[in-house]
Amino acid sequence: MTNRLEIAPSRRLACSRCGTEFTCNLAGPCWCAEEVVRLPMPGDGGDCLCRDCLRKAAAQGSESPQP
Repeated sequence: MTNRLEIAPSRRLACSRCGTEFTCNLAGPCWCAEEVVRLPMPGDGGDCLCRDCLRKAAAQGSESPQP
């Protein structure tokens, strides 16, 4: 019997906000796992953000008044 477990390769992405290209490593630790902020997945069909845009979005979210 063959083990068909496949390890996903890293992906080259373009930030959905600024277009900066970066790598998403699905096979191991990704740079975003090192970030202290956790944002919800985009509901508008967008993809991942680069490190700078992720940090900016987190800062903007923390400045918003809470209901």
